[in-house]
Formats: sequence, structure tokens, C-alpha cells
Amino acid sequence: MRNGVKSNQSRRGFLKATVLLAIGAQFLQACRTKVNHIFLHLTGTDHILGHRLRFPDFPAPTEEIEVPILVLGGGVTGLSAAYRLQQKGYSDFMLLDLEDEVGGNARSGHNVHSAYPLGAHYLPIPNASNTELLQFLEESGIIKEWTAAGKPIFDEEQLSFAPQERLFIRNVWQEGIVPNYGISEAESAELARFFQQMQGFKKLKDTDGKYVFDIPMRNASQIYDRTALDGQDMLSWLKNQGYHTEALLEYVNYCCRDDYGTGIKHTSAFAGIHYFASRKHDWDDYQDLVLTWQEGNGRLVSHLKKYVEGKVLHKNIAFRIDIKAEKVEVSVYDAKEAISKVIKADCVINCCPQFVNQYLLPHRTSLTREFHYAPWIVAAIVLRRFPFADGRPLSWENIIYRGNGLGYVYDQHQSLKQFHSPFVISYYHSLGEGNLKQNRKQLFAWSDQQWRDFILNDLEKAHYGIEKEIISIEIFRHGHGMISPVKGFLTSQARLELAKSIGDKVYFAHSDLSGISIFEEAFYQGIDAADKVISDLT
Repeated sequence: MRNGVKSNQSRRGFLKATVLLAIGAQFLQACRTKVNHIFLHLTGTDHILGHRLRFPDFPAPTEEIEVPILVLGGGVTGLSAAYRLQQKGYSDFMLLDLEDEVGGNARSGHNVHSAYPLGAHYLPIPNASNTELLQFLEESGIIKEWTAAGKPIFDEEQLSFAPQERLFIRNVWQEGIVPNYGISEAESAELARFFQQMQGFKKLKDTDGKYVFDIPMRNASQIYDRTALDGQDMLSWLKNQGYHTEALLEYVNYCCRDDYGTGIKHTSAFAGIHYFASRKHDWDDYQDLVLTWQEGNGRLVSHLKKYVEGKVLHKNIAFRIDIKAEKVEVSVYDAKEAISKVIKADCVINCCPQFVNQYLLPHRTSLTREFHYAPWIVAAIVLRRFPFADGRPLSWENIIYRGNGLGYVYDQHQSLKQFHSPFVISYYHSLGEGNLKQNRKQLFAWSDQQWRDFILNDLEKAHYGIEKEIISIEIFRHGHGMISPVKGFLTSQARLELAKSIGDKVYFAHSDLSGISIFEEAFYQGIDAADKVISDLT
């Protein structure tokens, strides 16, 4: 959901000391008015409309539409497929999306104080091999130019500002999120050994010279046997390697929850290592930087949206796919008009997750049971001030050691003009432990007050008295926030089978088919599907 690899190194000295001092002054001088009322708002994806797929009662179709190419799903994968189609000169297509706005897990929101992410909130610097993604970033003005040596020059204002990360541990905010304050020599030594081992995995190649761990997954070795690593959970692998200290286990558990929703007890060891070994950091100047914006990856969505202008049917949900001899017929319900229609297409790029596809193509249902999705909440919180705390100052990423959630992002961090009260933060929490189906029920069963209490109890660990400083909390719920690569999933036959197209009619693309829910995987899933369609049409 949050997308990326963290480190404990100091990032950049972009913000000058005067700015940091100004921030501190704002903390001390901000309004100290105490109120008990907090405005609460509980929102999320349109799960009510989506759940109608389980018990379809849609009216009979009264309208027919014909289009050469139909794209199902307006997440990053669907938008990337549209981007590629337009890039290759195929502009006669239509895109269906369940929501009022495209973007999926990369959407954003805003209030009078700031924009904020509703899901993924940053993009790590891509590997040098990601030429298509780097081209897109250049077209979007994120890469300003290239050096004679072929090195990208990124827009400074879109690179993460300093101070970048901090961790609240033993009542102090330390710099970086790898535990280092108050840990023992044994814990420090174990962390060093772990990172050294991950460096080895980062360089590991197969006999054909391909990396074993790479992004996107389709660039990685296809001959390396992943079975042994994928067949065990990350906790078991760590223990088998002799790792046992709290500091290391807590850190790796956080990283797995951060990218996969599930912790080390459930995440595949291959996926756990992939988190640390897949990013190659090919350019020295950008070793510890990420691309980020106040609205998170909503910025990337804004660049992709222009390729679907005038082509999106919002609040439309596909509920059946029938593959005929000449056409693919997709039955669609238009929630705004309360009517059903049939869209006939020469081919369909299906960018829906597999928990949706089981209803559109029921013969695939048995295979989709191997796909597990972690529920999430993202809460946009407006505060008058932060209660005083020792240690490092407010940073872009703020993590609480052994916290219930995954910490928070300071949304105004990327704007030098917005370091003043009120402050806006985005708090993250994955419900990825135990029974995910039950967790999903809890996600929607809990009231706004229950979620409010959960969030405040977690934040109080680092910010005593924060409740009195909060103006509002908007809680955004993701019922199927991201694919979780649990033990055995990456090598499962189900994942491979569901990725196969049906003839030259229906093509499947979604990050859950790669097994890793990050922007790059979604982007390349869309790119590859569009390329297959174009190849088959020519």
C-alpha cells in the first residue's frame, strides 16, 4: 500500500536549519485551545455496489455499445494499459470504473489544508532497467533531463525532503526507522549481518545473468527455483538463519506489513527478501531518496488520467463476461442511471483483481481462492499541533516501534509553505494478521468511534495528549487493499493460470497476478497487456 524500501540513513539536507527552527516554533506557539469534539468521517471504496456481484440482481440490459477495445478497471494497471494504447496509436477504447474517480489504491483526497493520499504515497527511484517507467516519468515532468552518461535528473521538488524518517522507540524519536536507540550490541550486530545478507541477495543472478530479485517481477529470473524460499514464511526463514533479536524481527515485520499487509508470520520468505533485494539503487545520487507528493501516488494518477479523458464510464460495474465467436460481450450495470447494458468489444483488457473476476468468469473461482488480500485503513487526521516529544523533529515518515498501526506520513512535508498549524497527517494500518476474511468483516463492522479509539490509542504512545489537538479524522477503508504474497503463493499454479489470456479476446492484468502490490508491478502489468493486444491485432 505504501510502496517502497526504507533505510536508517539520513536522506537529504534540503530543508535549511531556519525552516526546521520555524517548525519547532510552530509546535510551541500553535493554538493550545482544548476541545473534546473530533469531527469523524468514515468512508472508502464503493463496497456496497461491489458486493452486489455476490448476489447479482441487476436489471436486464436495455442498451448496447460497441467498441474495439474495452478496459475493465481504472486502477494504475488499467490507466497504464490506456497510456500504452494511446502511446501506440490505439485511441479507440473505453474504460469502465466502479468509482467516481479513477486511481484505485493510488487515489488521493484533499481538505482546505492539504492534499493527502488515500493509499500508496510514494514511488522509490526506479531501477535503471525500468525504461518504460522512466520514460513515463520524463513525459510527466518528474525527470527533468538526462546527463550525457544516461543518468536521470529528477525534479528536486518531487524528491523527498529532509528530515525524511524517524522512529519512536523507548520514548524518544530517533533518526531513521531501523532501530538503533537503546538497542544491545547483539541486536546491532544482528541487524548488520542481516543487511549484509540482503546485499548478497540483491546481487544474486541466475546462470543466464538475470537477477533473482528484480522489479518488476517479469524482469527477474524465470529459471531460479523459488520453491524453497516461497514455501516457508519469513519468520521461519529468519529463525533458520539464526536471527532472533527483537529489534531485527520487529523491523522486518514492519517492512512486510508495510508492503504486503501481512507480517513475517504469514509473508513468503521469497517476498520478504524481495522487499530488500529487488531495488538496485543504480544511481549513487539517489541512493536514499524516493519520489513523493502531498497527495501521494495520486500525483502519478493525475499524469495517467489524461490518457483516458472522455473515455471513462464511472460508477459502472461489469457483472458478466461472455466470450462469443466474434466479440466479447460484457454485461455492465450503470449505477448512476440504474440500468444494465451490454458492451461488445473485439478484445477486453481485464484489469480487475481476481476476487472480482471470480464473479465475472465463474469457471475461475476455484483458482481465486489462493489469492489473499489484506484489508487496510488510511486516516487523514487534522491537528492543531503535535504534543512535545523528545528526539528528532517531525519528518515525512513517522513510525512507532511496536505500534499497532504502520505510523503516519506528514502530508504537508513536501511544501515549504505549509509548515504551520493546522497539520495534516495520514495514518496507516493493515489488518493482515490471522483470518483475513474475519478482518475484512471487522473493517466494515467497526463504527467510526471504534476506529477513532484504535487510532488514538496507537498515536498516544508517541504523542501523549494528542486527542485534544485533533480537529478531524477521515477514515478511508480498503476492503481488499492489496495482494498478500503468503507462503507458497508466488510459486502457485493458480497465479500462473489466471494470468493467461483467453484466446485473443480477454487479456488479464493486475498487480495481484505478479504477487507484489506496488506501483511498478501495476504499471508493467498494464503495459504488457496492452502490448499483447496490439501484437494480436496487427
